[in-house]
Amino acid sequence: MKTVYVNAAFFTMNKKNQIFENGMMIVENQSIVYIGQHDPNKLIDIDQVVDLGGKWVLPGLVNTHSHVVMTLLRGSGDDMLLKPWLETKIWPMEKQFTTEIASTSAQLGILEMLKTGTTTFSDMFNPNGIDSDEVIHQISKTGIRGAFSQTIFSSETRMEQKANFKEAERFTKKYKMFAKGRLTTMVAPHSPYACNPETLIECVRIAEENDVGIHIHVSETEGEILEIENRYDVRPIEHLRQLGIFERPTVIAHGVFLNDEERAMLNQYGVRVAHNPISNLKLGSGIADIVSLLETGVKVGIATDSVASNNNFDMFEEIRTAALLQKGIYKDPTKFPVQLALSLATRIGAQAIGMEYTGSLEVNKKADFITINPYNKEHLQPISQAYSHLLYAARGNDVCDVYIDGKEVVKDGICLTIDEERVIAEANELKGTLSS
Repeated sequence: MKTVYVNAAFFTMNKKNQIFENGMMIVENQSIVYIGQHDPNKLIDIDQVVDLGGKWVLPGLVNTHSHVVMTLLRGSGDDMLLKPWLETKIWPMEKQFTTEIASTSAQLGILEMLKTGTTTFSDMFNPNGIDSDEVIHQISKTGIRGAFSQTIFSSETRMEQKANFKEAERFTKKYKMFAKGRLTTMVAPHSPYACNPETLIECVRIAEENDVGIHIHVSETEGEILEIENRYDVRPIEHLRQLGIFERPTVIAHGVFLNDEERAMLNQYGVRVAHNPISNLKLGSGIADIVSLLETGVKVGIATDSVASNNNFDMFEEIRTAALLQKGIYKDPTKFPVQLALSLATRIGAQAIGMEYTGSLEVNKKADFITINPYNKEHLQPISQAYSHLLYAARGNDVCDVYIDGKEVVKDGICLTIDEERVIAEANELKGTLSS
């Protein structure tokens, strides 16, 4: 099937940040085979022509750190610091999750992601008490692309820990290449404070033997820094380095408290950072210095974290917040310009989670893209300033259509792969079964 998309402005988000105002894109076998100005000579052997009616087209957004299984916990434990929030609210409620709750919660989160323009995500979920296979199968039906990874914690007994490792490795092997390659998994130790050295070393082994990356929360709060220093006499980054974590492709979520030496170490080992500005603000954790990370050469992606600490999956809001924070802390409006900010949520974000085959509109990249119709949106006027609006004015609910692998999964704001009414009704019913 060869489809051509015409009559649109294409924001490629390639390295040159090219824009094709009167553009044309041809998709064949789930990939882009042409992107550029409208060329009638290319309209040969075309099976389908899609007129986009002057919409803006950009790559699907990439959310580099999320927790979709926690979606039903939105609004639980507001206005709390991270440690008591996890220990007294989130983890106790997660222990009550059934497979049905986890599946519905994940579908609700992905529904929100898709409708607001996210086509790729990298996620960590707590497998405690749920059928992980059923949850990832339900996720596969939504059409989204991403990495869905079991969170690993240290257990109180060696027998429990051994069972956790066995299950994590089974899941990793089984779903490393799933849903025709749309879904994969990583090894996801929760954090250096929730995982002892033995656990982290075993995570490295699983990642190494199965050739997958590692996804872990690191340096999120000042309290974490002090806790790890008290336990091991080093800061979290050095602690993980000593244990061999960075020998594998690694994504660290947060990285709020990093010094110059640590940023240099992350660059040396090719470690990527998932930046969660709104979650870090809401939990009172702090503001990550993303400008310094980028200047050091570290790849950074934008992320939402869970909606329990955000409280939504709107990546447009996240990108804007990320940019404004850096301008504010540096007292310099030239920091974090439009093209850079958008690239961290598309091309560079995809690179950060090891999915270089998506994140920009280029030949041979996956046909993952979204459309926005600016003509009936007063906040996107004048349309001549489109690039500025995409960062400083656009909202997730401005997204009209969403395509993944060239397949339309959202059409005119309606999700085609998820029964919206059913999922919303079930989510509210199941939330009532949880005690807080």
